[in-house]
Amino acid sequence: MAENQGNACACSGAPTLIFACSGAADVGAVADQAARGLTREGAGKMYCLAGIGGRVPGILATTAAAGKILAIDGCALDCAKNTLEQGGFAASAHVRLSDMGLEKGKSPASEENIASVIEAGKAALDAAPELRT
Repeated sequence: MAENQGNACACSGAPTLIFACSGAADVGAVADQAARGLTREGAGKMYCLAGIGGRVPGILATTAAAGKILAIDGCALDCAKNTLEQGGFAASAHVRLSDMGLEKGKSPASEENIASVIEAGKAALDAAPELRT
């Protein structure tokens, strides 16, 4: 994984960070795997949502320096987006799987579902404003 450090934006040195609600439902698994896929594809770097909630100083500092922040939530509870907000951060892009027609208990972490969320994440990041330049 050393070849992909997640600094996807060529316009600045600020990283693009991806936070996924990796909740217990199938949509959480899809969100988690999509964030990992986005990282593998170089769209950004999956980062630790629990570190935001746990107020881990290094994670907070890195997040504060982000150029873009993508929150991926499985359902309308918006746990990833809300955790970021409680930590003092606003997501510059947000993808909610339930808005894409994926439902808890009915949406396995299949390659097709993961790929559709990866594409939605890329589109959301492309449309998102830079937080830091």
